[in-house]
Amino acid sequence: MNDIFQAMERRSSTRGYTPEALTEAELEVLLRAGLQAPTATNRQEIHITVVRDGHPVLAEIEAEKNALAGQTPAENFYYGAPTVLFLSAEESFSWSAVDAGIAVENIALAAQGLGLGSVIIGCVKKALAGPRRERFAQALRFPEGYGFQIAIAVGHPAKTKEPHTYDPARSVTRLEG
Repeated sequence: MNDIFQAMERRSSTRGYTPEALTEAELEVLLRAGLQAPTATNRQEIHITVVRDGHPVLAEIEAEKNALAGQTPAENFYYGAPTVLFLSAEESFSWSAVDAGIAVENIALAAQGLGLGSVIIGCVKKALAGPRRERFAQALRFPEGYGFQIAIAVGHPAKTKEPHTYDPARSVTRLEG
């Protein structure tokens, strides 16, 4: 079986990481995978901000997320991963969210191929689009006119879980001509 299919079948969300940092070579592979993703009309509007664990903006985002949700979960939104990639894109382009989704999946599969764990993160969207939106856009150095789309935490897994299963009878409809 092709390596990409193996990565798809074996990948699951990682919700616990070792403190070991990604190497620069690993990070470059992930960035290349994300930026290599196809975009509508070849717009190439995806921008990736790399944030290392310990950067104060992560704690700010976590606090804002919790304040807006009215709760404080046991784990932070990135589960202590050593690296979080924030994908932003042109807000005026109608396909930016789809393009970011494709890019983040490329990153997740590349991480799996490198033996890394990842978890795709959408739970901070309200925090990054809320009252402190401009502060976070500036702190994450989003280009002018760009907004948060999705994020992904990546690192060496300390916890693992089985990939999810699915029921094709429930999840697939076939229309014959």
